[in-house]
Amino acid sequence: MYLPTAFHDTDIERLQQQMAETRLAIVVTHGEQGLLASHVPLLLDRDEGEFGTLRGHLARANPQWRDLANGSEAMVIFSGADAYVSPGFYPSKAEHGKVVPTWNFLAVHAYGHAEVFSEPERLHALVSRLTNQHEAGQAAPWRVEDAPADYLHGMLKAIVGFCVPIRRLEGKRKLSQNRSPEDIAGVQRGLAASSDPLDNAVAQLMTQ
Repeated sequence: MYLPTAFHDTDIERLQQQMAETRLAIVVTHGEQGLLASHVPLLLDRDEGEFGTLRGHLARANPQWRDLANGSEAMVIFSGADAYVSPGFYPSKAEHGKVVPTWNFLAVHAYGHAEVFSEPERLHALVSRLTNQHEAGQAAPWRVEDAPADYLHGMLKAIVGFCVPIRRLEGKRKLSQNRSPEDIAGVQRGLAASSDPLDNAVAQLMTQ
């Protein structure tokens, strides 16, 4: 990831928090079939390893798991809030007009080599944790044990689990830090006045 100094985020706790809050990550690998990417929910064990360990699963029919099994390095992308920044937000536009559109955003890239597994007990524990995490907000949370045992057995045979100890972690926090204080304030006001909740979220981030 291109990381200009002004936007490089090295706060591990903050990066891990963004990873934990990203509901659907993108797992990218490069193997015999070229680049492959899958959109998957992941678990983050923050205290396991230097930067944490990611856990998830892929469909056995998805050839990407073979890249992981064959030792291909995985890049996992966690996208945060983002917003279009109009040149009209900058007070400096009226002064000299030397402004162009840009984009403010948060992004985290995690890298590592995966362990692949298919033991039913490990898969059951993995999907139970994922289910409990995402069902927590439901009025009547569904549990893995609610499914018939024979059906669940067949579903577990159709997936492959993986865990990725994170060996390298990159964070980008592009929130107009390279602009003047007046322009930063103008962007924050412009995004705060937007009817788009994502714009409002970026405006809030700019005040932190």
